[in-house]
Amino acid sequence: MTPMPTTTLVARDWAEIQERMLVPLYEAVYDRLEVGPGARLLGLGCGAGLALLLAQRRGAAVTGVEADAARRALARERLLEVRADPPSDARPYDVLLAFSPGARALAAALPAVRRGGAVVLAGWGPAERCTVPVVLGAGPSPRDLDALAAGAGLVPDGSGRVFCPFGYADVDSAVRGLLSTGLYEPASDPAQVEKELTEALHPYERPDGAVWLPNIFRYVIARVR
Repeated sequence: MTPMPTTTLVARDWAEIQERMLVPLYEAVYDRLEVGPGARLLGLGCGAGLALLLAQRRGAAVTGVEADAARRALARERLLEVRADPPSDARPYDVLLAFSPGARALAAALPAVRRGGAVVLAGWGPAERCTVPVVLGAGPSPRDLDALAAGAGLVPDGSGRVFCPFGYADVDSAVRGLLSTGLYEPASDPAQVEKELTEALHPYERPDGAVWLPNIFRYVIARVR
């Protein structure tokens, strides 16, 4: 039996292969909010910190929150300030990136955002426009982001859709990248999971061996009362 990848290896696959697939989403949100010098941004579930780096390059002051110790360590290797829990001792933030939070995690982070500050939620777009949930079999369905925002007491302030294709150099990279997302349930036989995923990816291989998985992501912007 193939040993299950360690948390650190999975985190590195996320940072080195998968994380960049969401750059179009990050950039679209930053353009929409005009993130730039003077903005204070808090990233909830920031992973290895790529979204924070992109905001920092625009001149924003950034802080991350990441529960996974391995991903948090990778973000800190990028010289980012990343904590295990939302900060409570800092000046309020202007923007909260909460791309895939649960209601409880979102509620815990909201006190760190100033009144009128922007909260950004994101998730899969229409199922028929997303290849990855199809490849994953019984994968995730689009979340009701509007209901999540309303449940948190936020005021709607727009939404958008972004084309985020997942492109990989080969099937092996695709398997590693997709497994790093955490969308697959842990299995007793990792080798079988990898075999099934490899077979599911074959229809999406190009003649040069690359793998191309088109997806649409939807984001919602809401404001703190």
